[in-house]
Amino acid sequence: MAHAPHGRPPRVGDGAAVRRALIAFVLAVGAILVLAPLVVIFAQAFRLGIPAFVANIAHPDTRHAILLTVLTALVAVPVNTVFGVAAAWAITRFDFPGKRALTVAIEIPFSISPIVAGVAYLFVYGLQGLFGPALQAAEIKILFALPGIVLASMFVTAPFVARELIPLMQAQGRDLEEAATSLGASGWRTFFSVTLPNIRWALLYGVVLCNARVMGEFGAVSVVSGNIRGQTNTLPLHVELLYHDYNTAGAFAAASILTLLALVTIVAKVLLERQGAGRVRRPALAAPLPAALSTAAALSPAEGAKP
Repeated sequence: MAHAPHGRPPRVGDGAAVRRALIAFVLAVGAILVLAPLVVIFAQAFRLGIPAFVANIAHPDTRHAILLTVLTALVAVPVNTVFGVAAAWAITRFDFPGKRALTVAIEIPFSISPIVAGVAYLFVYGLQGLFGPALQAAEIKILFALPGIVLASMFVTAPFVARELIPLMQAQGRDLEEAATSLGASGWRTFFSVTLPNIRWALLYGVVLCNARVMGEFGAVSVVSGNIRGQTNTLPLHVELLYHDYNTAGAFAAASILTLLALVTIVAKVLLERQGAGRVRRPALAAPLPAALSTAAALSPAEGAKP
């Protein structure tokens, strides 16, 4: 039996028997809760053979659901990426009234049920909502159309990029940007030459998580989309629709697309974590101050060091 190091109290798992029991328990629970559902999804998707699987994926309604899901991600993810970078920059690099309130506001989508968020959009943009009559008069359709789906998806995924960047940028401090600025670099040049290289892995990490959530969002989108077959059904909604139609093979075939997306997201997450994404590191470890000075000094002559 393994013993705890001298002077330290014993920890749970120091004993070989306890360690093996814990590992076996985790593996068993993981196999039951995670691995088994994945196996069932792909087994049911290919139960009728590859031709039936291809036919289900190639169905016009399924293709439209995939297209709508991708289109939503292509709009929502870039907007939330810009928002996350701007929010992280403002919170970590400036002091202003309402800074704490902004930080709390960014976390709101995590504390509100997506269905509640969808209902809130109904009361804002619906026919009986705050802006409903004005939108109807202008013949602008938000709900039960692509704009409503994009807005709901943007709401639930708004914090992902900012939450990855804020802790990292707070730990890095302002020294690098201030050094570059003192040598004559403009604000944009400082951002692209100094700030962005130090946050790129955390930024990509947040983008990957944001994209996965956009494509898999169900609650908020189900409220604002109207679940119109072949028009406003995203892929998660289409899976539910097929299942309720007793088209099990089609439902699992569509679900396998989302499952593949989840697996790709996990692989990307692991690769980014190996590159340092999600880890808060001090500036001395990430980019020493002399390196920042060298970067700033290498800028164009118009933005070079001042005498």
